[in-house]
Amino acid sequence: MIRKHWKIITVVSVLILTIAGSCFYTYHFIPRGRGAMVADSIQVPREVIQLYGLPVDSFDIQFDEVRPNQMLLSILSEYNLPEGAIARLVGSGNPAFDLRKIRAGNKYALFFNNDSLHTLRYLVYEHTPIDYVLFAMADSMPIRMGQKEVTTIQRRATGSIRSSLWNAMVEGGANPVMANELSEIYAWTIDFFGLQPADSFCVVYDEQYVDTLAVGLGQIYGAYFRNGGTEYYAIPFEQDSIVSFYDLEGQSLRKAFLKAPLRFSRVSSHFSNSRMHPVLKIRRPHHGVDYAAPAGTPVQSIGDGKVIEASHGYNRGGGNFVKIKHNGVYSTAYLHLKGFAKGIQTGAHVKQGDVIGYVGATGLATGAHLDFRFYMNGKPIDPLKVEAPPVEPVHEANRAAFDSVKTRVIQLLQTVN
Repeated sequence: MIRKHWKIITVVSVLILTIAGSCFYTYHFIPRGRGAMVADSIQVPREVIQLYGLPVDSFDIQFDEVRPNQMLLSILSEYNLPEGAIARLVGSGNPAFDLRKIRAGNKYALFFNNDSLHTLRYLVYEHTPIDYVLFAMADSMPIRMGQKEVTTIQRRATGSIRSSLWNAMVEGGANPVMANELSEIYAWTIDFFGLQPADSFCVVYDEQYVDTLAVGLGQIYGAYFRNGGTEYYAIPFEQDSIVSFYDLEGQSLRKAFLKAPLRFSRVSSHFSNSRMHPVLKIRRPHHGVDYAAPAGTPVQSIGDGKVIEASHGYNRGGGNFVKIKHNGVYSTAYLHLKGFAKGIQTGAHVKQGDVIGYVGATGLATGAHLDFRFYMNGKPIDPLKVEAPPVEPVHEANRAAFDSVKTRVIQLLQTVN
């Protein structure tokens, strides 16, 4: 009886030891003759670390950056390459990349064989933080394009305006490029040249990283902007296969006209029926709005239309100017331009946001600025008081889907980090 219990305890002990041992080692048993079994350990393959799709431990890798006026061929000529390798690269006929397009300051990596000859096998040039070009010295495909792995992180940026939207982004630790994105979303709704210290914003978006380097912005999930005491929500919603931003009532934030023809400038003179002219020193009507901006700043058409006049007038009051007819009611004029954008001439058709010219100081002007004028039925009106009609709202058939998206977006914007 005791012997029987001992056998049971022995079998259980062996099982426990076997299971416990399997947590540390994996075995397979190979027969070594009749009745004999020998335990051999299995070698678990270790992870192969790659860089640009190449195994790191197979090469000696060196990093450098392109110097001013340095060409790819001059870099390669410094190394003992196999005969005809450079000629193969030049004559590969690969349209994916122009060998002359490497830029000073961009990084590149050299992959050498781990042997006594130390032969250069690959050169990888980083064309952008994401895109790279691999040049193979002895492969059948001499030039190959590739991309680094991009990681996407959802972020929430909030802030209050003290000086500018751009500075508020920087102060809040957000990507300052988001200031441009918000100015695009609210271009028809908010005058970014008249932001006030009490204004605030919140935006939830994706930011893209390569390693720890931020390389760009991704999807915007929603935004909120408080301007002059008024709240403006931006709800992204897809309708007719196009994603646009809408307010809480389902009205499109996109309007027939942009709020202003310039980005990130300031109003230096308002619409007036009696203003002291800075050059003539007499009081006269100023039926426009002056935007102070550096010379050369791009000027955009605030809406679709046809150029009815593009006139060079360096010595006339308005200097170089462009006038655009948008429809049977509205037209706009852009004065004191330094010059016109390519293709801008009388009879040309333009789209909303197209660059039509550049800020200058031609005509009667004391400095670089844009004199912007707005006409309704031929009569000048104050551009800052124009209430442009929105484009098509959310369709009634899509209201339920929109309301669901709206609820999620508001919750996302109100979530405290």
